[in-house]
Amino acid sequence: MYEALLTEEMKPWRDLLLVHKFAVDEIRTRLSILDEEFRNIHDYNPIEHIRYRVKKFNSITEKLERLNLEPTVENAKNNIFDIAGIRIICTFTADIYSVVELLSKQHDFKIVEIKDYIKNPKSNGYKSLHLHIEYPVFLSSGIVPTRVEIQIRTIAMDFWASIEHKIYYKYREKAPKSIQRQLKECADLISDLDNRMYSLKHSINDLE
Repeated sequence: MYEALLTEEMKPWRDLLLVHKFAVDEIRTRLSILDEEFRNIHDYNPIEHIRYRVKKFNSITEKLERLNLEPTVENAKNNIFDIAGIRIICTFTADIYSVVELLSKQHDFKIVEIKDYIKNPKSNGYKSLHLHIEYPVFLSSGIVPTRVEIQIRTIAMDFWASIEHKIYYKYREKAPKSIQRQLKECADLISDLDNRMYSLKHSINDLE
């Protein structure tokens, strides 16, 4: 990905992507340690699995154009906060807030913004919790505070979001209203399933 950005005029873009990659690499290590700690020390681990990505150059410039902004590095830095993305999948909704509390205790994870689409779902039924954090990347030239988006979802929320993304990718624009209605109904069913599974967990715990 970075080899294609080696021309002189593209180097600022290469540097932008590299620093976000470094941020993701460091946070991956931190989360892997927390994950392993929970698996080996605690009775219960709220994290099911973790995924990572850094947006490609084309994706960034396309998003800037959708925002009616010039495709410049400065505009990317100042307006796109999900160049680096991490997704944490949890078992239950309560685990999501446990992970948020866990991350808030990491002294170099500066939480800039929280978007809680669980308590306040999007109109299409989308649920997830988004953290925008600022993470210090240490380079030879100094410290670079770097924005990273962390999405935290349950398994069920992630399943719905993945299918919804594929449907909207197919249509490019908004899906027909009948599809939108069925997606919202599915989101409600999945939310109910999340709640029922969590209640079932508590019922089993009460029997122990």
